[in-house]
Amino acid sequence: MNQEETMKTETNEETLEREAAAEETAERAETENAGAEAAGAAAEEHAEEAKEPEAPDELAIEKDRYLRLAAEYDNFRKRTIKEKTTLYRDAQCDTVAAFLPVYDNLLRAATAEGDDENPHKKGLVMILTQYQEVLKKLGVSEIPALHEPFDPAKHDAVMHTEDESLGENTVAQVFQPGFEKEEKIIRRAVVQVAN
Repeated sequence: MNQEETMKTETNEETLEREAAAEETAERAETENAGAEAAGAAAEEHAEEAKEPEAPDELAIEKDRYLRLAAEYDNFRKRTIKEKTTLYRDAQCDTVAAFLPVYDNLLRAATAEGDDENPHKKGLVMILTQYQEVLKKLGVSEIPALHEPFDPAKHDAVMHTEDESLGENTVAQVFQPGFEKEEKIIRRAVVQVAN
């Protein structure tokens, strides 16, 4: 072989070697890309798996938040209803308290000494009875006091007397009746206490 052919053969061999090396490099790159894609897919699956446990946690958090909000609204609604009821009752009690001096005067006039057949006295008794019915319709009741044990929450003692027929700390006489509505004291009874 001559020198020219030897060179061509060497060049062809070098070219073949270079092509083989290039193909090998391309195959390696494809393998690495496939590995990277597989790793990426595995990482995505792993990330989705990691997210899946969070989804129930997020759902539980949102459910808890919803339940707390619903409970808070329910408490607000109940508190508002209670406040309205209390406000209405207090307004009624204040109004009744403003009219109690009129009741006291009617009671004094109706129980005063005099002719029971007098038309004026009969009229006063009728007005007093009507007044008492109105108070009853409003839910206002007279605080029982006469011959009851003295209760400082419901009675104001202005006098003391000794009376053996009555027990200790017993109301002997009522000077001014007391009134309450739903256990709220509108006015305490003014009383005399025995023993």
